[in-house]
Amino acid sequence: MGEGLIQGGALVFLLIGIGFIAGSYGTLVGLGGAVILTPVLLLLFPQADPIVLTSVTMGVVFLNALSGTVSYISQKRIDYRNGIYFALATIPGTIIGVWTLQFISPKAFSVIFGLVLLIFAVIIWFRPLPKQIQTITNTPDGNKLENDNKGLNYNCNRPLGVALSFIISFIAGILGIGGGIMHMPMMLYVLSFPLHIATATSQFMLVFTGLAGTITHATAGTYMQSWQILLWIALGAIPGAQIGARLSKRINSIILVRLLVLGLVLAGLRLAVAGIGM
Repeated sequence: MGEGLIQGGALVFLLIGIGFIAGSYGTLVGLGGAVILTPVLLLLFPQADPIVLTSVTMGVVFLNALSGTVSYISQKRIDYRNGIYFALATIPGTIIGVWTLQFISPKAFSVIFGLVLLIFAVIIWFRPLPKQIQTITNTPDGNKLENDNKGLNYNCNRPLGVALSFIISFIAGILGIGGGIMHMPMMLYVLSFPLHIATATSQFMLVFTGLAGTITHATAGTYMQSWQILLWIALGAIPGAQIGARLSKRINSIILVRLLVLGLVLAGLRLAVAGIGM
C-alpha cells in the first residue's frame, strides 16, 4: 500500500468519515464495524494486498470494540462472565480454522457460507425477536445484570454458548472474517440474550478477538505498510463507537434487529461475491 494513497487531504477526511460510520454502526449492532469497513477498503485500495487490508480492519475492530466497551461498562450492560467464556472459546477455534484452511477450497466455502448468511438474514427479518425472559429468580444459572438501574435476570446455556463460539470462530478462521456477525444471532435466537445485553457483550468479546488478531499482524510486521491508513480510520472509529453505544440505549429493538439484518446481508454478499471472484 503506497504512501501516495494517503497524501490527499480529501482521502484523509474520507477515511475518518468511514471510520466514524463503521464505528457507530458496529458498536450499535455489536458487529465491530468490519462488515462495512472491509468492502469499502477493497473499493478504495483494489491493488492492495488483502492481508494488509485485513490488518487495518482487525486493528480498527479492536480499537472500536475497546471504545464501545468502555461506554457499555458505564451503562452496566455487559455480561462479563459469559462473555469471557465465549471469547476464550474463540481462540482455539480460530487457530484450528486457520490451520484447516489449507485442506479445503476457500472459494466454495466462501460462496456457501455467504449464501447461508443471506438465508439467515431473510429468516431473522421475518421472524419476530424472541421473547426475552426478564425476570428469573432463585435459579443458579441465572445471570444478574443491571440495566437502567433495574435488575435483569435471565438464563443462559453457557456450555452450548461455548461450543457455538468455538464453531463460529472456526468458520471465521477459515473465511478470515470477524465472529461478531454470527455471535449476535447466536446470542439472540439460540441463547435468548436480551437484545441490548447481547449487543454490549458481543462488543466486549470483540476486544479479545480483535486484540489477538492485531497482535498477530503486528508481530508479522504487517502494520509497517498500513499504519497510516489505520490511524486515520481509527480517529473516526473511536468517537463513532461512543456514539453507537449511546444510540443503542435509545433505539427500538426492532430497528436494531433490522440493522443486524443489514450487516448479515452485507457480509453474505461480500463472501459470496469474493468466493465467485476467486
